[in-house]
Amino acid sequence: MNVSHISFGASSLGGVFHSLKEEAGIEAVHAAVDNGINFIDVSPYYGHLKAETVLGKALKNMDRSRYYLSTKVGRYGRDGVNYWDYSAKKAKESVYESLGRLNVDYIDLINIHDIEFSDLEQVCNETLPALAELRDTGIVRHTGITNLNLRHFRYVIDHVPPGTVESVLSFCHYTLNDDALADYLDYFESKGVGVINASPYSMGLLTERGVPEWHPAPEALKRLSAKAVEYCKSKGVAIEQLAVSFSVGNPRIATTLFSTTNPENVMKTIRYANTPPDRDLLNDVRKIFEPGFRDTWVNS
Repeated sequence: MNVSHISFGASSLGGVFHSLKEEAGIEAVHAAVDNGINFIDVSPYYGHLKAETVLGKALKNMDRSRYYLSTKVGRYGRDGVNYWDYSAKKAKESVYESLGRLNVDYIDLINIHDIEFSDLEQVCNETLPALAELRDTGIVRHTGITNLNLRHFRYVIDHVPPGTVESVLSFCHYTLNDDALADYLDYFESKGVGVINASPYSMGLLTERGVPEWHPAPEALKRLSAKAVEYCKSKGVAIEQLAVSFSVGNPRIATTLFSTTNPENVMKTIRYANTPPDRDLLNDVRKIFEPGFRDTWVNS
């Protein structure tokens, strides 16, 4: 897949981070595709099926050749309760259910969602083989894995046949405050694995809006983020612009996902992605983050 360097993450269509106005969300999807974005990522987990349902409405009358579509298996929710099921049976069922919600007859990339919650042996010996079977039928075109913990990627890739894992999706590890993903790029390239980077705003840490209450980052890192936001403001640059321009700037990373339900924010993010970072400002912000650089958190 030859994907755009900035891509649309549809988690917000499920009202995951903020309340959703469905019509605006649909407009945001169209704004993204109409302005050069050709990769869209979603999951049945986001909004407990809502994101896929809303995205399906947005895609219903759109030419299928205009975009690549990624969704996931393994992590779900029902009646407001999260649950995980990495069995082969559920994975296959989930793919077919997603096809219906998304109004498509094939999925370009199917990911196993947040493998840090799984038994990695099950992922290697059951979930991935099930998805490889679907890949052989053409229902899905490519297979990948997503995870917060970077070392799990290497374990899975090393314990399945070559070509089983075609891509990885890493989030919050190639940002202004954490570039740990860079340490793994040589490895991924040696295995022929494509790299998707997600959340250039580090789930809200790197925004003028401020860190959301639910954010799992350590308090010390939140304080550094607030300091970096104010410093960027003092230089007349939104930290969001610096965050996006940095995250998309590594040519070894295929694409970076962002999420919004606001068409205006789509256009703004595309502009940020096409604006080279101010190197002096970038260096200053990295110094601010130095005491907590690469500090991470536990996914939940």
